[in-house]
Amino acid sequence: MTSEPERLLHYAHGLKRMSRRRFIAGSAFGLALAADLFVTRRIQEERETLSIIPIEDEFADRHFPNARWVLFPGYKTSWEEGVWIMNSLRPVLSRRARLAVMGYSNRGLDLNAIVAAMRRYVRTLQIDTLYFYGHSFGGMVAVEVASRLREVGVNVEFIVLDSSPHSRSDVIDQAMFDGVVYLYEAGYRVPSILRGGYELGERIVHKDERTWSQIIDQTLEQLSPLAPSSILIQSQASYIFHYNVARFSLGDTPLAFIGNPGDGTVNYSTARPGWAGAFPDNMVSADLVTEGALPAHASPQWNPLIYQGVVEELQDEFLPLPNGGGFKSVY
Repeated sequence: MTSEPERLLHYAHGLKRMSRRRFIAGSAFGLALAADLFVTRRIQEERETLSIIPIEDEFADRHFPNARWVLFPGYKTSWEEGVWIMNSLRPVLSRRARLAVMGYSNRGLDLNAIVAAMRRYVRTLQIDTLYFYGHSFGGMVAVEVASRLREVGVNVEFIVLDSSPHSRSDVIDQAMFDGVVYLYEAGYRVPSILRGGYELGERIVHKDERTWSQIIDQTLEQLSPLAPSSILIQSQASYIFHYNVARFSLGDTPLAFIGNPGDGTVNYSTARPGWAGAFPDNMVSADLVTEGALPAHASPQWNPLIYQGVVEELQDEFLPLPNGGGFKSVY
C-alpha cells in the first residue's frame, strides 16, 4: 500500500515531467476563460434594462424626424446582430422613416416592459408614424406590441413578418421546447456562465438535422460575451410555446408576410396561411419570396440585396410616398 509521502513524491515527479509548453497553454486557456466570464458578466449586467437602439441615417433623420421603423429581433439574436440586420435593410427602410432596434433585456422577455418602453418612446420623441419589422419570432412580438399599443391609441401603420411563426406548431424543431420551456417554467434559470455547456447539451439531445460542425459553431456563438443571456433565451422559447395569435386585434393595420419555402427553421407552408387565416382583413401581401437567400430563414444580414428588393417592393406598393416620392437610394 502506497504511503502518503510516496504518493506526494510521485505527484511532484509528474508535475516536473509536464512540459513548459503544456503548462503555458493551460494557463493561457484558464486566463482566457476567466477574462471571457468577466466580460460576459459585465455586458450581461449592462443589458439588464431593455433598450430601443437608434440606427443613424442622415437622410432619414433629416426627412422623417417623426416616423420610425422598429425592428423586433428573432430568437437568440443579440443586440449587435439586431443592429446588423437593420443596417442591412437601411438602404430601403430609411426611404420611409428613421430606424431603431428593440434590444431585449437579459433579465428575460417582458412584453409589459416592451409596450411601456414603446409608449414612452413614441411620446418622448413625438413619433406620429410607426412601422414594425418582425424578424423571425420577433414578428410574434411585433403583432402583440402593435395590438396592445392600439388599445391605448397608438397605431402601427405597417408590419412586416419575416419568416415569423404564427404559433409553436410552425417551428420545425419542436423538440427544443421539451427541455428549454420545461426548465424555465419549473423555475430553473441557467446562469449565463454555463450557457455554452447548456447550449451544447440542448443541441446534442435535439440534434435533428444539425451536423456536429454546426453544433460546435452554435455553441461557441453562445460563449460570446455579446450573446443573449440564457434567461432571455429560455423566456423567448416559453413565449413562442404559449403564443396565441387569437388574443390580438390589429384594427386596420396592414400585414405583409415574406419568407422562403426552403426555410428549415419555420415551416413556410403552415406559417404563411396561419397568419393569413388569423388576420384575413389585414394581410395585404403573402406571396413575396426571398428566393436565393442562404440560409433560407430570416437572413437579411447575410442576403441584403435580396431582402432589400423584397422590402422595397412592399414599400412602393403599400407605403407610397406623397406625390410619387422622388427619393432614391443613395447607397
